Amino acid sequence: MSLAHTGRVALVTGAGSGIGRATALRFAREGVRVVLADINSDAGEKTTAQIIAAGGKATFTQSDVSNSIDVHRLVETAVSTYGSLDYAHNNAGISGAVGMTADCSEQNWDLTHNINLKGVWLCMKYELQHMLKQGHGVIVNTSSVAGVVGQPGASAYCAAKHGVVGLTKAAALEYAKSNIRINAICPGLVATAMVEKLAADQPELVTALTATIPMGRPARPEEIAEAVVWLCSDAASYVSGHIMMIDGAFVAQ
Repeated sequence: MSLAHTGRVALVTGAGSGIGRATALRFAREGVRVVLADINSDAGEKTTAQIIAAGGKATFTQSDVSNSIDVHRLVETAVSTYGSLDYAHNNAGISGAVGMTADCSEQNWDLTHNINLKGVWLCMKYELQHMLKQGHGVIVNTSSVAGVVGQPGASAYCAAKHGVVGLTKAAALEYAKSNIRINAICPGLVATAMVEKLAADQPELVTALTATIPMGRPARPEEIAEAVVWLCSDAASYVSGHIMMIDGAFVAQ
């Protein structure tokens, strides 16, 4: 089913792998012109090349979402390259170090929040400025099930992802009358490089996490991408301020 995205422009952060890559590719298949961002230039260029090879339009900008200069440049690139910014998927994130709250280092706390929360806010700050000028836009932020429930051993990550939920709700209310919709997705365990690294470091943790999922498996990145693209579409025209669980029924328990 076509969601009438053809010709529109989307910005996707963390597009070099996982959910970001899957979302960028999914947008491109809908005829969306995609601006990709990632701190890993090789990974970002690879996703961009995939889109172009398939006949889509895409451009890549290496960006650190915790750096305001990088983020401002990224948004300006989107607008100057394609003339508008219809959608933004603020997805870049890290898992941070695993450990008890009392053992969490200040460095880990700051790094996790700078990327997972400040990075989302910075992206929104500059995206919204352009969306207000053009009179429309849709933003989808990536939170996590850890943004609505606790996760032992990940206090910095949980705090940042809870922050994304609060930021999303506040901004959705602020811009509800400006024809700008803002939502967040809360994926559960997803088969991404981040989870693969966690599985290598702490296989018992990933096994235990999988066992808690009623559907009995991690999500595929493509399944998360479908939700993002739908939330951006006109089919979701009355959906704003929504925190969407994509978790195999994990939070429903």
